[in-house]
Amino acid sequence: MSAEATNPATPGPVAPTAARRKARPRIDLRRLGRVALLGPTGRDRLPDAIGHVAEAHRAHFPDADLEPLRRAYVLAESSHRGQMRKSGEPYITHPLAVTLILAELGAETTTLTASLLHDTVEDTDVTLDQVGEQFGEEVRYLVDGVTKLEKVDYGAAAEPETFRKMLVAAGSDVRVMSIKLADRLHNMRTLGVMRPEKQARIAKVTRDVLIPLAERLGVQALKTELEDLVFAILHPEEYEHTRELIAGNAARPDDPLAEIADEVRAVLRDSDIQAEVLIRPRHFVSVHRVARKRGELRAADFGRLLVLVGEDADCYGVLGELHTCMTPVISEFKDFIAVPKFNLYQSLHTAVTRGDGQVAEVLIRTHQMHKVAEAGVVALGNPYAPPAEEQSPSDGERADPTRPGWLSRLLDWQEAAPDPDTFWSTLREDLAQDREITVFRPDGGTLGLPEGATCVDAAYAQYGEDAHACIGARVNGRLATLSTVLRDGDTVQLLMGQDPASEPSREWLEHAHTPAARIAIQRWLAAHPEGEAGESGAHTGPTTRSTDGTITGAVVPRTSAGTTAQETAVGRGGSRRTADGTARGSAEAPAARPRGADVLVDRPGAAVRLAGCCTPVPSDEITGFSVRGGVVTVHRVECAAVARMTSTGRAEVAVRWGDTTACRVTLVAESFGRPHLLADLTEAIALEGAEIVSATVEPPSQQRVRHTYTLQLPDAAHLPALMRAMRNVPGVYDVSRAQHQNPAPS
Repeated sequence: MSAEATNPATPGPVAPTAARRKARPRIDLRRLGRVALLGPTGRDRLPDAIGHVAEAHRAHFPDADLEPLRRAYVLAESSHRGQMRKSGEPYITHPLAVTLILAELGAETTTLTASLLHDTVEDTDVTLDQVGEQFGEEVRYLVDGVTKLEKVDYGAAAEPETFRKMLVAAGSDVRVMSIKLADRLHNMRTLGVMRPEKQARIAKVTRDVLIPLAERLGVQALKTELEDLVFAILHPEEYEHTRELIAGNAARPDDPLAEIADEVRAVLRDSDIQAEVLIRPRHFVSVHRVARKRGELRAADFGRLLVLVGEDADCYGVLGELHTCMTPVISEFKDFIAVPKFNLYQSLHTAVTRGDGQVAEVLIRTHQMHKVAEAGVVALGNPYAPPAEEQSPSDGERADPTRPGWLSRLLDWQEAAPDPDTFWSTLREDLAQDREITVFRPDGGTLGLPEGATCVDAAYAQYGEDAHACIGARVNGRLATLSTVLRDGDTVQLLMGQDPASEPSREWLEHAHTPAARIAIQRWLAAHPEGEAGESGAHTGPTTRSTDGTITGAVVPRTSAGTTAQETAVGRGGSRRTADGTARGSAEAPAARPRGADVLVDRPGAAVRLAGCCTPVPSDEITGFSVRGGVVTVHRVECAAVARMTSTGRAEVAVRWGDTTACRVTLVAESFGRPHLLADLTEAIALEGAEIVSATVEPPSQQRVRHTYTLQLPDAAHLPALMRAMRNVPGVYDVSRAQHQNPAPS
């Protein structure tokens, strides 16, 4: 079967794919197979069987040395001699077809040499050592990378482990993946000889793994044909309907797209811009997607215009002329030259419309951009060869300038995948995320993440398993929860706790989109089943709702000594607020009510009470109001209750601080949830000499925890130092004086 043949199981040839390529004489691989069986006619003469490969290769590399190809073909042919494919051709036709695919894409000689040999180690007696001795370590590495693992040794895990091995190899040399993609394309072209169930199984793996990999590597020429072949096998009815749509459009007497192309040529000719204007028919899957999106298709929907120019600046010149002389559809404009896609793709996208409603999409790029758009990493040649004036790294390690961020992340998380099934399912999920964003670190570095990633994903991308200690983040300078979804261009500062025993929360799994984050969290939870207590990884004790709606004792982290923070706070002479709002001391040490700060009032015999809504302390500017029973309540001047009472005509009472400096104050600490936080806060309070009168902790919300402490201080002058000490506790991002919104006293 020819290298250009389509899957016999499909209803018809993939016309759009073939139409957009330059016409090439049909290559009869059956004839090449017979030529191969006859062997080369001379020791140094290039065998006729690889003449087409040599021709395609020289089209991209006119000075290429063909001797390695000759020797590789001789070894491959002699090794595969006698083997037949299920389609009936000599087996050598397969490596020849794979190599021809790569040669037409512009692969360099080393890749083509390895392609000819890619099945020798797997299916013949040739060893990797022999390949290395005859063709060098680079070819050996590529052949090893695409060689399958044996089912005898790996059983059902052979396929996922083979892909894992291949991806790891591609991490050091991405050309491994190029060979694998070409190999799969030829196998898909000839898949019609397989049983239907095997066709479907192979097509699904191609859809879920190989096609996304082709997209990520930018090899659109292979990706689009693979998509059409998979479409024909898995969705034969939709494929047939799409084929009929394409055939019907081809039979139209008029061609609006060709007419618009002529208009574009005229505009560019009048502007003295040298450009080539081509019509690119859409492939089957693309037509199917457009039909589902738009419903009834217009004639111009079956293809797009491609404008090729010489320089980057000419791209913008073409864009300007089209938008000036024709009617643009501004919403369709995208600039992938200034901001290339993560798979190397660069182009300007726009659309122009005619009076009859026909809209033509236009792609504008340079010839070099077009080459990369079609062939992706294959078009880069050998990215590992240093410039002539530089020496190879002395340590023998490869420095891959083309290794994309997604592949680096994949290589990181695959090491942590506990079993082949987890790797296989996670790989498919990872590859389904086909858009990337870039976020910036405060130090100017960047993180590449899939679209939809959160601060949880950023933490594990930057710190690995050390991200277990992450307690929050700042996104573009503002505090954010770890569940915050990041956008392209955001600046992310991750806030890390200092406690080495910090624990991730099970809730993080709901916000983790990257495999690295999910696998790391799942591994920790599996290893610490006793630590899965909820939001902050804390132990949960009995809860009591107080009169102000807060929860007392809701989160009770363990201290390093094994006691609870609740026990620690009470043992230091504190008390906890109960449901009736009173203060209850510990059973071991009943606490007497400490003396508050002295306030002088210009009303003899009047009782004075410090307002609980703002808890004024000495040095605060204060005012008073008379309430029932002749009691004067003292508020901070800026308290919201003061404004409410004065607005109703309540008279203020003059008050001033006395000589006593001791005071009682209510502080609110805002923090991110983490283990041991309550213990660390109460310890910081105790070290500053303050006593805890009452403490309430609200239920965690979006990984944030709100603590309210009523504290007795021996000297109000210590309050700023106390608040600083509390802010310095890891995880605490704000400490403020309480400002309760209580109704004004009557």
